[in-house]
Amino acid sequence: MPHSATYIAAIDQGTTSTRVIITDTDGTVVSQAHYEHAQIMPREGWVEHDAMEIWRNTRRAVVEALAKQDIADEDISALGITNQRETAVIWEKDTGRPIYNAIVWQDTRTNPESTDDLGKYLKQTGLLHNSYPSAPKWAWILDNVEGARERAERGELLAGTMDTWLIWNLTGGARDAANSLHLTDVTNASRTLLMDLNTLDWSDELCEAMRVPRAMLPEIKPSIGMFAPVRSRGPLGGVPITGVLGDQQAALFGQHCLKRHDAKMTYGTGLFMLLNTGETPVFSETGMLTTVAYQVAGQSPVYAQEGSVAVGGSLIQWLRDQLGILNSAEETETLAAQVPDSGGVTIVPAFSGLFAPRWRPDARGIICGLTRFVDKRHIARAALEATCLQTLEVVRAMGGSPDTLKVDGGMTANNLLMQMQADILGFNVVRPANMETTVMGAASAAGIGASLIDVPLSLGPTTTFSASLGNEERDRLLARWEDAVARSYNQV
Repeated sequence: MPHSATYIAAIDQGTTSTRVIITDTDGTVVSQAHYEHAQIMPREGWVEHDAMEIWRNTRRAVVEALAKQDIADEDISALGITNQRETAVIWEKDTGRPIYNAIVWQDTRTNPESTDDLGKYLKQTGLLHNSYPSAPKWAWILDNVEGARERAERGELLAGTMDTWLIWNLTGGARDAANSLHLTDVTNASRTLLMDLNTLDWSDELCEAMRVPRAMLPEIKPSIGMFAPVRSRGPLGGVPITGVLGDQQAALFGQHCLKRHDAKMTYGTGLFMLLNTGETPVFSETGMLTTVAYQVAGQSPVYAQEGSVAVGGSLIQWLRDQLGILNSAEETETLAAQVPDSGGVTIVPAFSGLFAPRWRPDARGIICGLTRFVDKRHIARAALEATCLQTLEVVRAMGGSPDTLKVDGGMTANNLLMQMQADILGFNVVRPANMETTVMGAASAAGIGASLIDVPLSLGPTTTFSASLGNEERDRLLARWEDAVARSYNQV
């Protein structure tokens, strides 16, 4: 293809796959590739990834995206990275070899025995002291891999979230470990339970409390600006990394939620609502987290409140892969549309406990209301209802009912789900033409960081879904949901 445009590349290292896109400065995606990676579940509640498999998939996706349209490295002017956030990995500084699988954000092995101190660090970090952040995962690896804590104290090991892992490999990796850069951005650092939201730096007090040596941690940089060039040998050689954002912050940025009170909901493996709160962190009393939304180099950070739901699209994957009810995720819409309701079935997908706004690690998934009348069509519809009802809980805990909710993520391709969501919320749901807002947010950050563009890339025209459900039917659904959620408690 003719190389008359300036291109931006972006890596989206997600929970189930790694995607690479190449876009021009108008927001037109000219090439893309993606590869799934294995979900490793050695015990109940444990979820792991092979960090080396993810790095291999990243390289493969980069090479494929370039080759599909015969794009050369010199045609790429900037690289952005976005990633699953709290997922934690530790590797050897000299060899680049992970000492244990990456522990995924969904993993529950580090849940504290008592929830008495759940909010102990909330005002300092914006996070609850539970299994969700990265720090308890790093500490678990150090405590359970033979000799790891001693090696960490000697300075032989490095810790990071997946953005740090990719940057380290992109800038040198095992072939040039001496020159690899150990970096992260403020959005990912704000998900560790180790960064002070006010100073935007690692807290010695928190590192000591979490038993994670500060020397293992990467340097924290603004999200948008110069990080480092990719190593000269290999794909994208010499291309500057100029934008790094955690996945939900990338979606917020990609959705152009740059003003205070702008909000978006991402429907991915989990469900995540972020509300831009401006340059001041706002702390919730209703189960919301506080996080850094983004920071442009040389400017003050922008903060957000966040409602995090552990299970969204992964419920559909479970129906497909574990139960065999679906042949494909897309079949959910077809089946659910064949029945007017769920036949009285309610699914509470508390596979990893319940996250926001309830934060109940003792909850477990249940299916209520089964009768001989129920078939897989009702199960499919109940799964979509569970997604919508969890979203409603977060919206209400975030402070009420906005006029519209901007949505994105793979699940939003399901038109029935979007209509059900508008009905259950009672207000409009707005979906952009390009639903891959996470990777587009990373590309936008990189483009702005490299001074190629001034505002986030266009996502194309939008589709609006308007509410049509009566209040009586909505109240009935909510009452049944509340009853089912109560039944899911105290299951551990």
